[in-house]
Order: sequence, then C-alpha cells, then structure tokens
Amino acid sequence: MFRPFEIFVGLRYTRAKRRTHFISFITGFSVVGIALGVTALITVMSVMNGFEKEVRERILDMVSHLTVSQFGERLEDWRTVAEKLEAHPEVVATAPYVRAEGMLVHRERVNGVLLRGILPEREEKTADIGKHMVDGKLADLRPGEFGIILGQGLADRLQVVPGDRVTLVTPSADITLAGVMPRFKRFRVVGIFRAGHSLYDSLLALVHLRDAQRLFRMGDAVSGVRARLTNLFLAQRVRRDLQQGELADYWIRDWSLVQRHWFDAVKIEKRIIFLLLTLIIAVAAFNVVSTLVMVVRDKEADIAILRTLGATPASIMLTFMVQGTLIGVVGTALGVAGGVSLALNVGDVVAFVEDLFGFAVLDPQIYYISRLPSDLHWDDVWFIGTVSLLVGVAATLYPAWRAARTQPAEALRYE
Repeated sequence: MFRPFEIFVGLRYTRAKRRTHFISFITGFSVVGIALGVTALITVMSVMNGFEKEVRERILDMVSHLTVSQFGERLEDWRTVAEKLEAHPEVVATAPYVRAEGMLVHRERVNGVLLRGILPEREEKTADIGKHMVDGKLADLRPGEFGIILGQGLADRLQVVPGDRVTLVTPSADITLAGVMPRFKRFRVVGIFRAGHSLYDSLLALVHLRDAQRLFRMGDAVSGVRARLTNLFLAQRVRRDLQQGELADYWIRDWSLVQRHWFDAVKIEKRIIFLLLTLIIAVAAFNVVSTLVMVVRDKEADIAILRTLGATPASIMLTFMVQGTLIGVVGTALGVAGGVSLALNVGDVVAFVEDLFGFAVLDPQIYYISRLPSDLHWDDVWFIGTVSLLVGVAATLYPAWRAARTQPAEALRYE
C-alpha cells in the first residue's frame, strides 16, 4: 500500500533540478501529449455522436418506430391491428400505409420511386414528415384527387414544381387488345419535402392511402401499420412484448432492425476511430516510459542511498509509480477539461474558424447541416478518462521495476 514516504519522494522527483531540465521538458511533453489525446478523443467521439443523432433523427422523421405487417404483401384487418397496438402503454399513435415501387416520368425524364400511401391526419401523429415540407403540406393529399408529394432530390431530378403533373408507371399490368401493358396514372405535384437524407429525398413519394389502394387494387387492405412510441429506445422491448402477445402471428420490425446495417457501420467506424486516436495517448505513454527510465538512471545514487537506509524494492517501485501516475493524472485531467469544453462549444469554434478563414466546413447546400453537430456522452468521457489513466499507470511499471532492481553497491561504486 502507498505510504507518505513513497508519495513524498515521488512528488519531489517530479520537480526538476538544474541538471535535469531536459527530463522536465520530456515530462511536460508527455503531459501535453496525453492531454491532446484525451481532448481529441472526447471531441471526435462527441462530433460522431452528434452526426449519428442528426442522421438518426432525420431517418426516424421519415420512418416509424415500429411497423406491423403480415408475411405476405397485404394486411387486411389493419384497424384491428392498430387497436391492438394502441392498447400497449408505450404506443402513442398508429397509421396504416401502402408501400409500392414504380417509375415517375416527366417529359423525357424518368426516375425510380418508392411510393408510400398514407392517411395525412394519422401520418402526422406517427412521423415528423410535416416539419420537413418546403412547399405544400400533407393535408393537400386528398382522396380521389391523385396528388403526390415528392422529395426535394426527386423533384430536382424530374425538374418539377408544385402544380406540374407526373406520370407514375407501376409494376402492375393491364391486359388489353394490344397485349399486357404496364399501368399508368397521372398525378399532380402538390408538395415537396426535404428530409436531409438522400435515401428519402431522392426516392420517396407520398400519395393518399385511398389513391394508392385504388391504383394497386388493394381494396381496403394495406401493406402494414406504423406505430410511434413514447420512447424510441424502447422499440426492441415493445417489439418483444407484442410478438409474445396478441400480434404473435404478424411480422413486427422496429427502427433498429430496419436501419441495422447503417447503425452497425457507425458503431464499427466509432470503434476504429477510437483505436486510432488512442495511439496519441499511447505515444504520450511511451514518452512517460522514456522519461522515467532517464529519471531512474539519473537517480541511481539516490535509490542506492534509500536502499541502504532501509527502503524496500517495493517502496522504490511505488515511488517511481507515483511520479509516472502523476503525469497521467495531470494529462488526463487537462484533456478531459479541454475535451468537454471543446465538445460543448465545437459549433462556435468551427463558426469562428469559418469566419476567420472565409470557408465553410459544412456547406448547407450539400449536407443540409450548417453547424458541426456535437452530442457529449458522459459515459464516453468516463471511459476515455479511465483508459488514459490505465495507460499512464501501465507506462510506469517497467521503469519502476528497473528502479526496484537497482543494486546499491553497483550504483555507488563510482560515486
């Protein structure tokens, strides 16, 4: 165990004498290296969390927390399913939908489209598409009028504006005297949305549920029912509850399953970046090792005298571990303070740099984000700080072990 002797001597060794200024310089360099590594890790992880949060919110604005469908393509009793969903205490609202694919044609321009039939009055309760409307509103979709709302990217590719008419070509076929012909239907563009996610902005089109049912000859059936939860992070638990209850015969998916590949990719990317940036701390730890090795060589006579006065090898080892651990503690503390401060104010810092040098880090016309997002997670801060401290302590083991093996007679031979 630590005693005042080891702490006192270890702290004294951290103060430089006139002939050890170079060692003190290396010590300071090690402290700065650890601090920079911790600051970089906390800041980068917070920025990645911010981007993940932004994209997740943009995705969940367009998709539901939970979807229920049958293993075929039609859900006949969607009202019963909606009632059973709404009976769960975590379900806030439900909405039916029709999902189909096709092609939109405007003059000589053609683009594939993912068509979604919705009930506007119920859709607004289960998703936040309405807040992304840049022209028109969901209520402009009325049954029988065959209106359509397009994503911004899709509208730009087709070069259409509200009021223009587009032709939807569906995979369904009509048998005529001329043979089998694909089905065509003219729609009038009544609105445009911009979700900030290329997958939806460039592919998704919304129509009224009744029009979609009529177009695809579904009668009163739908493709499934979407549900919004009180807390999106409870989706997996709610899904398991429903699968074990009255909806056991239905196919239930939550948002984490639908977007699983994207979230898995983000997790892998965060782990790789964490490992790469940890190398900064590792380099600083090597500096700690070299510093303590030089201190041990410089203090061999002092170590020998301490040994002759009764200090045990364990006491000598703990003495130098105190010195190395202090470097790790100071560097980690400075890094945590700097990382937290920078993570909480990274948007203002980037804005200042942009104004200073006259360029935009994130062009809003490309990324739909004008400021660098940051989402500080305190569990990340604690984890990074703990790793930094452990690396700092581990870096002291070898030099302290060498100090403990110093033989007094050999060290004092030439003194």
